[in-house]
Amino acid sequence: MRADRLVSLVLLLRQRGRLTADTLARELEVSTRTVLRDIEALSAAGVPVYAERGRHGGFALLPGFRTELTGLNHDEALALLTAGSGRGDQTFGLGSALASAMRKVVDALPESHQASASDAARRILVEPETDLLSRRPVTEEVPDTTMIEVRRAVLAGHRLRIHYAATGQPPQWRTVDPIGLVTVRDRGYLLARRSGADRTYRLSRILAAAELPEPAQRPNRVDLEQAWRERCARFLSDGHIAVLVRVSPERREDLLSTALAVRAEEPETDGRLRLEVTFQDARHAEWALWQLSTDAEVLSPKSLRTALHDRATAIAARYEE
Repeated sequence: MRADRLVSLVLLLRQRGRLTADTLARELEVSTRTVLRDIEALSAAGVPVYAERGRHGGFALLPGFRTELTGLNHDEALALLTAGSGRGDQTFGLGSALASAMRKVVDALPESHQASASDAARRILVEPETDLLSRRPVTEEVPDTTMIEVRRAVLAGHRLRIHYAATGQPPQWRTVDPIGLVTVRDRGYLLARRSGADRTYRLSRILAAAELPEPAQRPNRVDLEQAWRERCARFLSDGHIAVLVRVSPERREDLLSTALAVRAEEPETDGRLRLEVTFQDARHAEWALWQLSTDAEVLSPKSLRTALHDRATAIAARYEE
């Protein structure tokens, strides 16, 4: 852990030049005293770091000092910098690790390419906080202490004890065998087994977690993508209703914001979109489609078409003069 921090400290000084102990402490998420001890350790190891006194002082490296290159070319580094420019700091509690990795990526480039790669990455924005309609994504917060325990158990292959708040139920402690972690549209999930049965837990509903010493009862190898597809299929078939609908393109996002999932989508010749979406139940589907008025037309099931027709007829009769 300390070795990684020392490397990050050197990279910060290489890329930014002179920095104060307070600035380094904030970047590395440690105390100022720890930074001073790390500086002493680097000096003892032969790294040419020195202190500049005064109001604008700080720590710096002697000019020309370089760390070992990793062999990344310009496009490879740009791809990593771009991937790290989104909300990756919110993924599974790996924010500080991502920041450290990005510093190493920049340092891996030849000096002549560092500025151009950094500038190029700043000109590519991935998953901003708002879309063109000024809607902010729903980001679920998971405490770092909880996420660290979950992540450690998944990667170490240990059993996990979680305090989980299922919908409509009081929180309960459960012991699970973790299989993997999945993030979809800023929502994180823990795939696990409990008493031999597959279970999927929303990370934001895990109130506390503790890694246990005993090994998890799980396969040595897992196809996480296939496991996720199978669980999605089971979830969508569990009492939910599939609806085939034609919708105006400008109302597509409104439809998707109320649906549980999208199974298929294709354009039609008149410019509209044909989508197969899943709702929680028939009542949920009727409410959601009614909000779209004439911008959407239900093609199936017939029972939903009838329900919407009856509702429209009742409204028309109420306001008939």
